[in-house]
Amino acid sequence: MITADQLLAHAVGDYLLQSDWMARNKTSQTIVALIHAFCYVIPFLLLSPSALGLVVIFGTHLVIDRFRLAGLLNWFKNGMPRPRTPTGFPPDRPEYLVIWLTIITDNILHIAINGAALRWL
Repeated sequence: MITADQLLAHAVGDYLLQSDWMARNKTSQTIVALIHAFCYVIPFLLLSPSALGLVVIFGTHLVIDRFRLAGLLNWFKNGMPRPRTPTGFPPDRPEYLVIWLTIITDNILHIAINGAALRWL
């Protein structure tokens, strides 16, 4: 079960501690993605995770954000439309819709993995 503390740690790490510079560059520069992932895990320290759990939260956050895995997941679930866009949706879809659906997919990936890492590791 995901707790309110876990959701709050995610929100603080992914939104409050992420600068505009990080948001703009984390998908193209690994060093920026590393800095963002490091900042992201800071609130999780208050939840006293195991060392392995913290490594999983850090590592998966880095990979999901650096390689836009939410967009890749959207692309698969939408039947792999061509051309492949960063959001995974066909280019003729409304921009506001694909942005929000991609944000939601990204958050679900992070929250589900974090919950599992905190519960079972």
